Amino acid sequence: MSTRRPFIGGNWKMNTTRGQALELAADVGRAVRNSGAQVAIYPPFVWLETIRSSVGATGPLLGAQDCSPNCNGAFTGDVSLEMLKECGVSTVLIGHSERRHGLKEPEERIAAKLEAVLGAGLTAVLCVGETLDEREAGKTDEVNNAQLRSALAGTNIVRHDLLVIAYEPVWAIGTGKTASASDAQAAHERIRAVLDDLLGANPAAAIRIIYGGSMKPANAQDLMAQPDIDGGLIGGASLKAEDFLAIVNATKAN
Repeated sequence: MSTRRPFIGGNWKMNTTRGQALELAADVGRAVRNSGAQVAIYPPFVWLETIRSSVGATGPLLGAQDCSPNCNGAFTGDVSLEMLKECGVSTVLIGHSERRHGLKEPEERIAAKLEAVLGAGLTAVLCVGETLDEREAGKTDEVNNAQLRSALAGTNIVRHDLLVIAYEPVWAIGTGKTASASDAQAAHERIRAVLDDLLGANPAAAIRIIYGGSMKPANAQDLMAQPDIDGGLIGGASLKAEDFLAIVNATKAN
């Protein structure tokens, strides 16, 4: 791993009861206060206010799994950034594959969300990645390139430290499959090359690119030993404090 500060995000997706959320947030919050990594948890919207006090000022960042690009208005079911900020949110996931593919979220909306999140001064975790069919057709780089350019080309990025890119190969999410460390590194390296082309060498070298395809305690250290893998976006393993913290601790070994 490089000198970039590692970023580990726990995406709880649509999981946990209120009690489970409180317990998990408290366990993670206590354990990561002295971590050298930047750690974030992304609970369901309904638990954000509930667990805000469990996280505390010195615990993990409190994150939202999605947001509206609009400030307010007739957008039934959407949640605005101002609402999220009042709940203590400081980071937002954008373009997760389950929204891109499952909910058919268009590239234009993803770009608008990215611009809104960065404009609000929050940390944006922009997710990109290919499906199994695209991978087998040799289109991994083509897909990542297109998704990055669509989201970033028209976005004014003032603070590059607020942008995190999550490479999440769709075929590896929730399947137990994981890209090899060398394959993941190759994809991350080429993503950084696109950032260099879009933003310049210095921003590209500073922006963190994390891996989001079934990272677990067993493979976290090998993945994060790669020079362009700066952490992980963790799904299933983030629901068990012990597993999630093992991944956080793996950053210390690199």
